[in-house]
Amino acid sequence: MRMTRNLHPDRTNLWAALICGLVGFGVFQFWGNPTHGYIASDSLFYWWGFQWVNPSSETEHGWMILGLSLWLFWRNARAIPIGPNPAVPGRALVVMAAGLALHVLGYAVQQARISIIGLLVFTGGGLMLAGGRRWGRAAVFPLWFMIFAIPINVLDTAGFWLRMWVIDASYQIAHLAGIDVVRNGTQLFSPDGHYQYDVAAACSGVRSLMALTALSLLVGYLNFKSWWARTLVLLLSFPFTYVGNVVRISAIILFAQWWGQDAGMLVHEWAGFVVFVIVLGGVLATVNLLGRLVPGSLQQPGLTNAPFWSAPTTANDFGRKQIYAVVLGAAILAVAAVNLTRHFDTLPLRSDSGILLNEDGIDPVPLPAFIGVDWIGRTAPVSAIEREILPPDTGYSRRTYVALHQPGHGVFLSIVLSGRDRTSIHRPELCVTGQRWTIHGQTKHQFQLDETGALILPATLLHLVQDDPRNNRQLPALIAYWFVNSERVVATHWERMFWGAWDRLRHGRADRWAYVLVQTDAVDGEAAALSRMQEVLKGTVPEFQRSLPAN
Repeated sequence: MRMTRNLHPDRTNLWAALICGLVGFGVFQFWGNPTHGYIASDSLFYWWGFQWVNPSSETEHGWMILGLSLWLFWRNARAIPIGPNPAVPGRALVVMAAGLALHVLGYAVQQARISIIGLLVFTGGGLMLAGGRRWGRAAVFPLWFMIFAIPINVLDTAGFWLRMWVIDASYQIAHLAGIDVVRNGTQLFSPDGHYQYDVAAACSGVRSLMALTALSLLVGYLNFKSWWARTLVLLLSFPFTYVGNVVRISAIILFAQWWGQDAGMLVHEWAGFVVFVIVLGGVLATVNLLGRLVPGSLQQPGLTNAPFWSAPTTANDFGRKQIYAVVLGAAILAVAAVNLTRHFDTLPLRSDSGILLNEDGIDPVPLPAFIGVDWIGRTAPVSAIEREILPPDTGYSRRTYVALHQPGHGVFLSIVLSGRDRTSIHRPELCVTGQRWTIHGQTKHQFQLDETGALILPATLLHLVQDDPRNNRQLPALIAYWFVNSERVVATHWERMFWGAWDRLRHGRADRWAYVLVQTDAVDGEAAALSRMQEVLKGTVPEFQRSLPAN
């Protein structure tokens, strides 16, 4: 006769999950945040929550995502009928271990966003332990939905191109409507000065893109059971957002043409709701159309009468021993994760750098006060705000150079040298837009550092404009930047992030990266501005940069 175990429900799983949750909370609270620049806290919860209340992070919709995720988990659990709900302690431990491993990886490469994904995965393992397979199934989509609450700075780059496409389309629509609007970069204005607008980043749609995309995915998830239909609804949110913002800018131009600048500004204040209506209306229309064309893809409406929580079945003492083993295993893994994070905190900081160092070993060497007989360099002080928000072991060296034959055109040269914390330096585009510059374009450029052309410096070139209210005009400028460590010179932020993470993982070391920036106005044309930058870099780079790439 075949023997079977007597299965019965109890609350052992719930208490075990609570203990594992407290252990995980300790890891993410006290050893959660690998960076302390800008947000000086060890807590990953604080780091993430701060983004939800900081307007400049563009993640204030995080509270909405959290509320929706909790509701989705409750809904999904209620929708699963009561039936066999075996405890899955082994799987729960594997999932929690994967979450802690992702967190350690994120900590190692100093990327809190990876640690947040680890936190979500660990939470999924805890829910599997508490509620068995039933809660595990119910939590999958809500936890991944929380990814929309993670700040993603890469959208700033996407927002630039989205803004240019919105401006171009609005400009064409205005001309088709018989309005002789003039376009200058991101500016749209009437020839007679009746109105003038600068289409800022907020009007590109990128700030609302994450929230509207999350909303589209939610609508698709609630209405369809097939993932191809849900994915289609999600992808359509991108063109809908684009169309919504084209309508918004076009409406501003039309109202300004008919009733003046103030009328256009009034439309600007309220037209955000128009974008929301267009996106939501387009998504709902798509859902209705797909439901008619492919009725079998629709989700079955209604919830079961199942309670939110039902204790998973365990196999008496045998099952309880498994659960106790999971708690012990989670505790051991948490201790191991803490030890690894502390190890990465004490990685040796390389004494050498791609930049020559001052006697204190922190700051780069002072930039030369003179370049030949024409250029004079004046010291440019580091602001108190910079020193306050950046890690204390960040190094600085900067000057503003002026040529005797070009007294009206200065060239600003800055070096920021990171310490142990990678947040000493960041994407230059963040500071540029924060200083009220508008980026009109981004290209690659190579500066020649010697007469033979053997030494070529790769750089990213930003084409900028800024409004000058005193003279009612726009001031053009150029910024070139690159990053350098003891082994390589790279032109982009993403290359620096990749190689920095690779060196920390493979070689177990914290390299010091320098961020070098040179800026000048382009009032006399970009060719003249590039010539000035070339002269200054040719006379200064060999004086401070050890790593010089050969052509």
